[in-house]
Amino acid sequence: MLRARRFPLLPLLLACAGTQATFAQQPAPLEEVIVTATLRAVPVLELPASVTVLGADTVRDGAVQHLEELLPQVPSLSWAGASSRPRYFQLRGIGELEQYQGAPNPSVGFLIDEIDFSGIGMVASLIDVEQVEVLRGPQGTRYGANALAGLIKVKTRDPVAEPGASFELGAGDDGLWSAGVVTGGALPGTSTGAWRAVLQRARSDGFRRNTVLGRDDTNGRDELTARLKLHLDLPRGWHADLSLLYLDFDNGYDAFAIDNSLRTLSDRPGRDAQRSTGISLAAGWRGADGLELRSTTAWADSDIEASFDGDWGNPESWGSAGPYDFFSRTLRGRSTLSEDLRLLSGTGGDWSWLAGLWWLRLEESNRVRDDGLYLDWPYERVLDSDYDATSRALYGQVERAVAPATRVTFGLRLEERVARYTDSDGGDFHPRDPMWGGQVSVTHATSATQSLWLALSRGFKAGGFNIGTAVPQQRRQFEPEYLWSLEAGWKLRGTGRTLAADVNLFYTRREQQQVATSFQLDPQDPLTFLFLTDNAASGEAVGLEGSLRWRATARLELGASGSLLRSRFLGYQYGARNLSGRAWAHAPEWKFATFAAWRHPHGWMARVDWSGTAGFYHDTSHDQRAGSYFLTNLRAGYERERWSLHAWLHNAFDRRYPVRGFWFGNEPPDFPEKLYVRLGDPRQFGVTARYSF
Repeated sequence: MLRARRFPLLPLLLACAGTQATFAQQPAPLEEVIVTATLRAVPVLELPASVTVLGADTVRDGAVQHLEELLPQVPSLSWAGASSRPRYFQLRGIGELEQYQGAPNPSVGFLIDEIDFSGIGMVASLIDVEQVEVLRGPQGTRYGANALAGLIKVKTRDPVAEPGASFELGAGDDGLWSAGVVTGGALPGTSTGAWRAVLQRARSDGFRRNTVLGRDDTNGRDELTARLKLHLDLPRGWHADLSLLYLDFDNGYDAFAIDNSLRTLSDRPGRDAQRSTGISLAAGWRGADGLELRSTTAWADSDIEASFDGDWGNPESWGSAGPYDFFSRTLRGRSTLSEDLRLLSGTGGDWSWLAGLWWLRLEESNRVRDDGLYLDWPYERVLDSDYDATSRALYGQVERAVAPATRVTFGLRLEERVARYTDSDGGDFHPRDPMWGGQVSVTHATSATQSLWLALSRGFKAGGFNIGTAVPQQRRQFEPEYLWSLEAGWKLRGTGRTLAADVNLFYTRREQQQVATSFQLDPQDPLTFLFLTDNAASGEAVGLEGSLRWRATARLELGASGSLLRSRFLGYQYGARNLSGRAWAHAPEWKFATFAAWRHPHGWMARVDWSGTAGFYHDTSHDQRAGSYFLTNLRAGYERERWSLHAWLHNAFDRRYPVRGFWFGNEPPDFPEKLYVRLGDPRQFGVTARYSF
């Protein structure tokens, strides 16, 4: 139950609203929510799926810089902190925890303006973002093998012809500062075009104190975002949208400490850097009868460095137990090129349909360099690998009105992935996986403001292979995974649009469930981990998700979201451990977020966010668990038509909470197995100023 002592400003906000509100003044309506990550852009009330859309006001009030700050507000969404920013997401307990080696094979799709960043989505800064869409459950028709668990889409603002610009400055403790500019207007030389440009840089120290090097910035963040969007209306019903982006996140990585604190002992801190360039071109034509043709071409190229101090220590800290010194560095290059060609009918009649062709080419290279020394035993590992995959798909969807308020939708996707992997250890794999998925759903509008829906979906994920000379021959390859999901839900958009609510139940069944595990080959070497993915017999999960937003008065808005999840393996044996019945990793049984936002007509505002997450298993390889935790964020400020000034406080009570945990031996000479965790961000205070004209 939500109590005042855990949510100290809520009574104050309610009192302010009650004593100062002018009740004759009507609350402003909530913004209309249109989901764009689906095959057709559709109002959320009409979508037979579990979805969370965080609009521009939520992005503005609930975050400062990065998508990471919004993740607590999304039901059933988790992330594993094996990187400086979230790269590895889990939806309903399904998703990768890291990628130290092998080929990319994400379970959660990730798009920024139609550009694919699945598995490498850490570059999601929030400046000038219009909304964040999270589709939960298998997206077998829409996105195929890269969205077994769901899809995250970051949509930035589109260009408008009206000229304008805005500036943003931020500063805070932990060495935080940021500066950004957004500008745009009519496209020169045209009467039907517009452009929009964004540039921002943000830096901070990363909340660690390296006591050996005497530095506060070894885990620091230095993040550059540049975007350009163009829109052009062309003759005869044609239009084109071009998006270009350049994202350079040059972050340090010194996140783990032997004593699980924020004070590190590494003598060779690592880096977690990603430089990405992307382009997308969306062209379309609309005929007089509503028929549409859409083509979306996207390309992205990313250079990534992931390096870290493997022993988390230094000669002085190890003393007579040393020398003990290890370091790992991986240079990763990834490029993707995709084409989605889609033909859509009009939506005015009882029938509507669409059909499409999709193609994706992915290429990735990895250069791994590990070195180390324990006593008089040196260690060196070099692994060069190259991977490419071509995916092709044919998909279609038909929608039929079977009654004035009831519609049935059927979608199907046929997909094939052909891949090739080679490495300097002699690894050579050429898997070919034909797969299919789809959805059958029913939507019934009980009134103009409410709807019920029921959906049966089938998603899929391609198979793969395990690399390394120590991998037994019978465990070299694993099969595709399939996910069945049965869901039912209710949605409400209240009269006057001051109330929005939704709730849904789901049951999922995983067939040939892919389970990633790891174990340490040499207890005296922290870099000799063997990573394996196997097909468990099956797994299942059942859950409940919901959200609520209410403009209670003209000055007060309240909101809440939450999820319940019970997951388990079925018939899975890991070594001598029988994991049947155990929950999946990073699959908390409950999660919630609440907020209260108050705005005065004279410009004053205040907001409180309170969120909580249940404990969860850190990994499949061991049974160590994280404890539950609760976080509180505060924001207050003054807003005028053209400018605003806000002060904010994240993690106000300075809670310590883990975002990733490992169980292994890393302390000589006895190397006892222990739980090592990476902690989330501690308390941080800052101010943000914006000016527009």
